[in-house]
Amino acid sequence: MEPFTAHAGLVIPFNRANVDTDAILPKQYLKMLGKTGYGDFLFDDERYLDPGDVDIPVGDRRPDPDFILNQPPFDRGTVLLAGANFGCGSSREHAVWALHDYGVRVVLAPSFGDIFFNNCFNNGLLPVILAQSVIDRLFELASQPGEVSLTVDLERCEIVQGENVWSFVVEPGRRDNLLSGLDDIGRTMALGETILEYEAQRRSVEPWMFR
Repeated sequence: MEPFTAHAGLVIPFNRANVDTDAILPKQYLKMLGKTGYGDFLFDDERYLDPGDVDIPVGDRRPDPDFILNQPPFDRGTVLLAGANFGCGSSREHAVWALHDYGVRVVLAPSFGDIFFNNCFNNGLLPVILAQSVIDRLFELASQPGEVSLTVDLERCEIVQGENVWSFVVEPGRRDNLLSGLDDIGRTMALGETILEYEAQRRSVEPWMFR
C-alpha cells in the first residue's frame, strides 16, 4: 500500500445519501479474483445503459451520458464528495477496491457505513468526515461552472480549496498507518522484532506455557 500524505484532485459531486456498497459495486463483480480491475464497474448500474457482467466487454456497453462519471471534467475526478451514510449496506471490501481502482483517493462525507469506513483505511483510501455545513459548502462550490479542485493534507489534517481551509480529524493510529502505507497486518508485521522479544521474555519467565 502506498503511503498517503497529501492528495490534490478534482472533486466529483455525488450528492446522494445512503449510497450502499451494492450501488458502488454490484454483486455480479464479486466473482472476480484479486483486488484490481474493478474501476470499470464502479457505480455500474447507473454508469451504463445496459446490464453488465464480468464476461461482457466494457467496450461493448453503452455509457449513460447523464451519469456524472461519464461527464467531463468529473470523469477525471479523484475526490468523491458524497452525502450521509456513504458505503452503507453489505461489508464487501470490493466497493473500496472499485473506488481505488477507478482513481478515487479521498471520499468526503458527513458520515459513512462503519465497515466501509474501516475498509477504506486498510486499502489506502482516505474517508474524511466533515460537518454537514462544510459538505453543503463544497457541493455549492462544485455546482459552479468549471472544475473544482482541492488538496487534502493528511499530515496537517486540512482540506484546502482556494482561500478556504477546513480541518478534519482522523484517529491517530489510522492516520499513522496511512502516512506509513500500512494496513493493520502491515502494522503488526512492522512490530515483528518486538513481538519476538516479548515471546522470548515470556518463554523465560513462564516456560510451562510453551511445553
